Amino acid sequence: MSDNINMSEPDVEAVRDAPQQEESLFEAPPIAEQERMCEAILFASTEPVSVKEMNNRMPHGCDAAEALVHLRKRYEGRGVSVVKIGDAWAMRTAPDLGFLMQKETVETRKLSRAAVETLAIIAYHQPVTRAEIEEIRGVSVSRGTVDQLLEMEWIRFGRRKMTPGRPVTFVVTPQFLDHFGLSSPRDLPGLKELRAAGLLENRPPPGTIPLGLNSDEEEDGMVIDDGQPELFEE
Repeated sequence: MSDNINMSEPDVEAVRDAPQQEESLFEAPPIAEQERMCEAILFASTEPVSVKEMNNRMPHGCDAAEALVHLRKRYEGRGVSVVKIGDAWAMRTAPDLGFLMQKETVETRKLSRAAVETLAIIAYHQPVTRAEIEEIRGVSVSRGTVDQLLEMEWIRFGRRKMTPGRPVTFVVTPQFLDHFGLSSPRDLPGLKELRAAGLLENRPPPGTIPLGLNSDEEEDGMVIDDGQPELFEE
């Protein structure tokens, strides 16, 4: 008994024509066009995209996996690479050009009134101890205020005073002078100049600060001692 199955000529024609009919109904775009589609999807996406998701977006019959092979090869050596991240794909800056994407920004931080006053006292009375700063301001200096100025590198620790306890002193730094365009602390404007520029208001003399003010957080004013020299004593 023969295992061969005889098919009539019409049946052979039907088998031969069936795949062609299927392809004609769902003809996929050329691979170059599929590559462009994958490129557009990856370029516009903020997150990596899987092959399955790309296939779902592309016309029926497209093969995103094959298109990605061509796309990845086309981007070799370019400023942007097609990379696989887990099970998804994305466009990323070439690793050797990452330094071009770095950007240095200057963070602007507004000093608190307490920090400004403390900094001014240090600049005009350096070297000055914490106790002397508190005596001039009339309130205690919080640790956070000093830490902020130290972190900004506008003040630093100076020499210890030859007094009981040998307290440390504070002085301004070259960074402070550079920021304000000063050659030395002696270039700071005097009290008369500050008042003429409207930068200082009339303040009550020392000893007239209301009671109950104990720290920077509780008192937001600065006491200017008119008896202090405008700059520094020799």
